[in-house]
This record gives sequence, C-alpha cells and structure tokens, in this order.
Amino acid sequence: MTHERILAVCRSNWEYRGIDDASVREMLDELAHHLRDAEAAGRTARDVVGGDVRAFAASWARARAPLPRRALRTTALACFVLGCLLLFAHLIQWTAHLAVTADRVAFYAVLTAVTVVWETRRGGLGLGKSWALSLAVALPVLLLANRLAGDATLLTTPLWATALLLLPGLPYAVTDTRARKNTPATG
Repeated sequence: MTHERILAVCRSNWEYRGIDDASVREMLDELAHHLRDAEAAGRTARDVVGGDVRAFAASWARARAPLPRRALRTTALACFVLGCLLLFAHLIQWTAHLAVTADRVAFYAVLTAVTVVWETRRGGLGLGKSWALSLAVALPVLLLANRLAGDATLLTTPLWATALLLLPGLPYAVTDTRARKNTPATG
C-alpha cells in the first residue's frame, strides 16, 4: 500500500470519528514523517502501521480522544438532544410544565442510551444521522411502552429543568456547528 493510500485511509477514519481538522492535519503530518523515516531506514509502511491500516487509525483515534473524554462529550450532547426534544414538546403543547409518562421515560432513556453507545463506540455520524438512528430505535420502544404502561403521569418537568438539560451540551453543539461551517466542502 502506498503512503498516499495509507494517509487517505487514516484521514477518512479520523474524520469519520469526529476528530477536529487541526488534529487530523497534525496526525497526518506525524504519520507521513514516520513513513518517510521508515522508508529511509529501509523498512516498509507495514512496519509502521501494521497489517490493518484501519485498525491502526482507529487505535490512534482512540488514543487521541480517550474513552472518558468521548463519553463526557457524548453524554453532554445526549443531554442537549434530550433538552431539545423536551423543549420541542413544551412548545408543541404550549405549557411550562410537561407531563412525564412511562412511555416518554422509556423513549428518552433508549434515545439517550443509543446515542451515547453509538457515538462512544463508532464515532461521529453527524448530528442528523445520529438523531435519525436514535429515533429509529426509540420510537418502537415508545409505542410498546405506551401500549404496556398506558399514559398515566409519573411526574411533571418544568421548563427551567428542560433548559438546564441544554447547558452541558451547548458548548459542544456550538463548536461542532462552527467546525462544520468552517470545513470546506469536498467531493
């Protein structure tokens, strides 16, 4: 495999995992330097990256953004998404106190769990695709929970509590949005 192909595979993997552009460029420069040094020493690219370039790229991405940091970011963004959904429900029902039922609890728990697990394990799909995946899993759970538990109110959520859910993920959401706007379109 050529150096260019190795660098392209690594770039693709790192971008898929949501590593910021500056870090991707830095990592690519470092890898290119290691590949050139290996070539000068008479070694092959396989000696540097091993037999599986994708596994090499994935392990470097995990080292660059360790699990605790990815989990914190993903959990904060899951709270942000949950807050957005609750805020949307407040606006649709035009109420300051939202009734929380068993089916909603199940829906939001599954939505949050799928989002956190997917983002932590697989990397960034992007906000839209991640929400679509989470909704595709959570909606059947909502329907099943409604069928099994009914629509009795467990508790009510005030609007201020919904606003508090938005706060942990707001910096991440703003940063991600700015990064997407500043990234030149490719293809």
